[in-house]
Amino acid sequence: QEQLVESGGGSVLSGGSLRLSCAASGYIWSSYCMGWFRQAPGKEREEVATIRNDRRTKYADSVKGRFTISHDNAKVTVYLHMTSLKPDDTAMYYCASYPYCTGSWPNLDEYNYWGQGTQVTVSS
Repeated sequence: QEQLVESGGGSVLSGGSLRLSCAASGYIWSSYCMGWFRQAPGKEREEVATIRNDRRTKYADSVKGRFTISHDNAKVTVYLHMTSLKPDDTAMYYCASYPYCTGSWPNLDEYNYWGQGTQVTVSS
C-alpha cells in the first residue's frame, strides 16, 4: 500500500513563494503519474500540476508560469514550487499517485492514492 505525506504548506503574503513536498513510501510503481491537486472551501477539487516518471509535466492554466512540479526519484519525493502566489491560490493542497501511468493523462478520479493534504493560505 503506497502512502503519501505532504508538507510545506503555510501562510504567505500575496506575491510570496512556498515549496510543497510529497514523500511516497510503500510500493513504488515504475510507471506512474503523480499530481498536485487543491480544494478551496465550497469548491470542487481541481488539478494543479502533474508529472510522469519520464518527467513530462502538465499544468492548470491558472498556475502556468508560476508553479513548477518536479520529482526526486532517489528520495521518492514530488515537489510543487509555487511562486507569485495569489489569494486565489488559497486551498488545501493534496498530492496523489496513479500507478501504471503509460497512456493518456489520468483524470482526477483515477488517482489511486492520496495524501492527507497541506494547507496553503495566501493573504493580500
